[in-house]
Amino acid sequence: MSTQGKKVAILGCTGSIGDTCFKVLDNLQGEFAIIGLSGGAKEEKLIQRALSWRPSQVCVMDEQARERVRSEVPEAEVLCGAEGLIEIATNPDVELVLNGLVGAIGLPPTMAALAAGKTVAMANKEPLVMAGGLVLQQARLGGGTVLPLDSEPNAIWQCLKGEDSKGLRRIILTASGGPFFGRSLEQMREISPAQALDHPTWKMGPKITVDSATLMNKGFEVIEASWLFGVEIEQIDIVVHRQSVVHSLVEFVDGAMLAHMGKTDMLLPIQYALTHPERREVPIEPLDLALLGQLDFAEPDRVNFPCLDLCYEAGRRGGTAPAALNAANEEAVAAFLAGDIGFLDIGDLNRRVLDDCKAEEVSDLDLVFAEDDRARRQAREWVASRQ
Repeated sequence: MSTQGKKVAILGCTGSIGDTCFKVLDNLQGEFAIIGLSGGAKEEKLIQRALSWRPSQVCVMDEQARERVRSEVPEAEVLCGAEGLIEIATNPDVELVLNGLVGAIGLPPTMAALAAGKTVAMANKEPLVMAGGLVLQQARLGGGTVLPLDSEPNAIWQCLKGEDSKGLRRIILTASGGPFFGRSLEQMREISPAQALDHPTWKMGPKITVDSATLMNKGFEVIEASWLFGVEIEQIDIVVHRQSVVHSLVEFVDGAMLAHMGKTDMLLPIQYALTHPERREVPIEPLDLALLGQLDFAEPDRVNFPCLDLCYEAGRRGGTAPAALNAANEEAVAAFLAGDIGFLDIGDLNRRVLDDCKAEEVSDLDLVFAEDDRARRQAREWVASRQ
């Protein structure tokens, strides 16, 4: 293992965020050393990356995978499951944890890393959605730092650099609109998983791609941005921007707006999060405004895409409501991808679970995970009732 450069752990290294992260690392040529890697079901990809980057620790999903990876990567300590993620995130040699996990599984290692004083670059938005107050409190107490890695919050972060937060009027998040923008409700009834996974702009994992199709992903970004930038839910607006060139905007009290623009490529926000406050060259063509021609914006369809307003409602209610909505949505998306429910059922299921949430004040992670468990059980019962 190389000892040069900033020492990094990458959680979720075999997903789409991990793929782009390694493009960034290849471009930066030795500025970073990999201490730990975790991967999900794509064992072969995890093995190849471990052999190439020679981390001291690797984490896999289960014991069966552990034995295979241990035999293929004998130089690394092979860890397993949620405990392994936490061990990598708190490794004393690690300076920066890149969280590219999907779903609630990313919350415990995020909390542990921040408690240990690490910098956590967050592509995994669920920790802030589920327990944003606790995450930021842990960062303050442990001396850790949260950096936004995803395209839209990263854009806002850059737009707000050097600005007085008192002068901020609102944040405007841009949304691609997903593959079903402009369709009628009747046209959406027969949407298949394959259609939902055919995103027009971004290449992402299946869960996030479906969330983009329902606009749930954008709603979660509203809650995430509220915590990251210390603004009220009502100060965050959404506009559909099909070209995905303007990654987000901020508006100030004097009416001035700053927009972050660039190529539609996750390489840009990931590299900036790793190198800021400095910028580096990237191996992609620059944005050609003349070729682009024009930028279009539209209001989101809140009737046909009810998940967006569910996120606003959960954010306003606060407490355990966002955790309940996140858990319900994870179960709903899994059921949809398995063919057990329809596309429009995702919103119906999420509404049912959110309505039954008591939105208790979040005082500790136990309460968050208790609500997560309750919401999942209710969601699974609802799916079973539809069979």
